[in-house]
Amino acid sequence: MAKITGLKCAVIGQNPVVRIATDEDVSGFAEIESSKPYVKPQVLYYEKYIVGQDPTDVERVMLRIRKLGSFKPWGSAVSAIETALWDLAGKIEGVSVHKLLGGKIRDRVRVYDGAVRAPLKGHSPEDYAESVRGMKQAREGFTIVKEKIGFHSAMREEVPDFFYGEVDRGSLYINRGSLTEKGLAHIIACVKAMKEVLGDEVGLALDCGPGWSLTSAIQFARAVEQLNIMWLEDMITGDYTPYVLADVYRELTSATSTPIHTGEQIYLRQNFIDLIEKRAVRIIGPDPCDIGGIAELKWAAEYADLHGIQVAPHGTGNGLIGLAALVQMSATLPKNYIAFEYPVGNPAWWYDIVDGLPNPIVEDGFIKVWDRPGMGVGLNERATRKRLSEEDEDFFD
Repeated sequence: MAKITGLKCAVIGQNPVVRIATDEDVSGFAEIESSKPYVKPQVLYYEKYIVGQDPTDVERVMLRIRKLGSFKPWGSAVSAIETALWDLAGKIEGVSVHKLLGGKIRDRVRVYDGAVRAPLKGHSPEDYAESVRGMKQAREGFTIVKEKIGFHSAMREEVPDFFYGEVDRGSLYINRGSLTEKGLAHIIACVKAMKEVLGDEVGLALDCGPGWSLTSAIQFARAVEQLNIMWLEDMITGDYTPYVLADVYRELTSATSTPIHTGEQIYLRQNFIDLIEKRAVRIIGPDPCDIGGIAELKWAAEYADLHGIQVAPHGTGNGLIGLAALVQMSATLPKNYIAFEYPVGNPAWWYDIVDGLPNPIVEDGFIKVWDRPGMGVGLNERATRKRLSEEDEDFFD
C-alpha cells in the first residue's frame, strides 16, 4: 500500500503547481489558477495532515482537510491537493482518472474559448465585433465563445456615465450599481455587434460582473432575449465574492428567458445547494481549482442535473495540467454538461514542459478524451527544472 511522503508546491511561470510524493516513487500533480501565486504557503500547510496516508483513498484523505478551505481564493490549495490525489490514484492503479470517477460517458468534450482571443483594443461595438471575429476564425474551431462585458471589463471606467456610482479604479470587483440608460444602450449595442459576426454558427456567452444591480440585470437580460445568448455570467455575485445570494439570483432568473450562470467562486458542493434547490440559475459554473477538486465538482453537477440545471465549468488560468484534469472530469459529467472554459499554457514555453497533450489539443471545438493512467499528462522533469526558481529547485527531490 502506497503512503504519502511529502507535499510540495512551486510557482512555475505564473502557475502554482502541486506535487504529492509517495514511497513508491510515484507522484501526483495538480495546478492552481495563475492569478494565485501567493497560495504556496497555504498548500504546504496541509502537509502534516496528509503525510502517511494512502493516496488511493482519496475521500479519506480529503476528509482530513476539506473543512479547512473556503470560497475563492482560499479553497484552491485544498482543490489542488484533491486533484493531485486523483492523479496519483490513477497512476498507482494503472487507469485513467475518468475510470476512477465512474467512467466516461463521452469520448470528446466540448470546450469554449475564454482565453485564446487577443486583448480587446477598446470597448466600442466595433472592438467587440473584431474580437469575436478573431475567436470565430481561431484554428480550434470553437462552437462557443465568451466575452467580458459590463463590470467584468473596463467599460465601467472607459465608457463615460456608464453607471450610477463612482468608479473605483484598480480595485478587484468593487464597482457596483445601476447602469445609466446610456450604459445599458452601449452594452446592448456591443452584444448586437458580436451577434452579427457570430450569427447562429457560434454561441455567445457573456461574462458580466459581478456588480450589477438587480434592476439593471433584469433590464439587460430581457433586452437580449431575442439574441439567443448562451448565458449571462456572474451578474450579481461572482469572482472572489464570499457569498451566494441565491434568492436574488432566483428573482433574476425568474424574470427572463436568457440563461443566468454563476458559481466559479463557490467552495464545496454544500454551498451550491441553495442555487440548485431554489433553481436560482439555469447554469452553474464551478471551477475545479476552487470548489474543492474534480470529484467535488462532479457531485455538484450531478445534483444540478437532478434539478434541470446545466453545468459549464470555469477554467481560465488553470494551465495545462489543469486542462488535463478538466478533460478527465468532464468526460464523466451527466448530460447537463455544456462545455468547459479552455485554459492555455502561459507563458508559451509551458507546452515544452508538459508531456502527453495531443497536438492539436482542440479540433472543431472538442478535445478527445485520452485513456492514459492518472490525468494522462506529466511534467518533463529535465525541461521543467530549467524553469524552476532557486527557491523551488528541490521540487522534484
